[in-house]
Amino acid sequence: MSTYPAPGQLIPASAIPDIKAVPFGDSALMVSIASGTVEERQTGSRKLREILLEVRPHGLLDVVAGVDSVLVEFDCLAVSHGQLAQTIRLAAASRSFEGAGPSQTGKHFVIPIVINEAFAPDLRDVAEELGISKEAVLRHLEASELTINLLASAMAPMMGRVEFPGQVSRCKEPRTNVDPGSVMVAGTNAIIQPFPGPTGWKVIGRTPLTICDIRENPPTSFKPGDTVQFKVVPESEWKLLEGRFLRTDSYTTKEVH
Repeated sequence: MSTYPAPGQLIPASAIPDIKAVPFGDSALMVSIASGTVEERQTGSRKLREILLEVRPHGLLDVVAGVDSVLVEFDCLAVSHGQLAQTIRLAAASRSFEGAGPSQTGKHFVIPIVINEAFAPDLRDVAEELGISKEAVLRHLEASELTINLLASAMAPMMGRVEFPGQVSRCKEPRTNVDPGSVMVAGTNAIIQPFPGPTGWKVIGRTPLTICDIRENPPTSFKPGDTVQFKVVPESEWKLLEGRFLRTDSYTTKEVH
């Protein structure tokens, strides 16, 4: 449905958020928050996606999340770029949109990771690049509350922001295959590999939990806007946790002996 002010109700121009909508081909808009910090723009984009999926403006076909933007696909025979862009702005304004505000519906996950030579082949390289010890790399990772910005290929959760003292480069030569559950970093972002596959990100640990399972409905329990904290656990915990499907209650710190 289309979202417009109620009859006789006007939304002041000052209430309409600073939203940038750029045509992306004949039937899509790349929509983002035009101002604010990186975190504010990312949070704002997630809220925009939630609003659009709730409102379902006339002609809307799909909303694809990005790190700090959303791709809005629409029926170009039903609505124009300009009409949809204005509807998006009005929909955001009518819901008292505040890009910097925290999500009220997000879930929080604590994800255990195991560190050994096989599971963390790039940990030493990451430590050397950042100029800190391997233990410090893991402390920074554990201390960071990460937000899932988008679901990448194969439903992999891409998260930011790891509080590293610098940016982590990608591998010079991408790996042709990494194991499912691999926890990887690049820049100040982290991602978990759901299934075996190639990657150019640096692997610094592995979770024993299953983060995506096509036998489950839905196959993942997380979505953009949810938050994650990693917890390094002893290797002895692997067998206890291996294969457990990731849920908010899949792991608690009480399980570490």
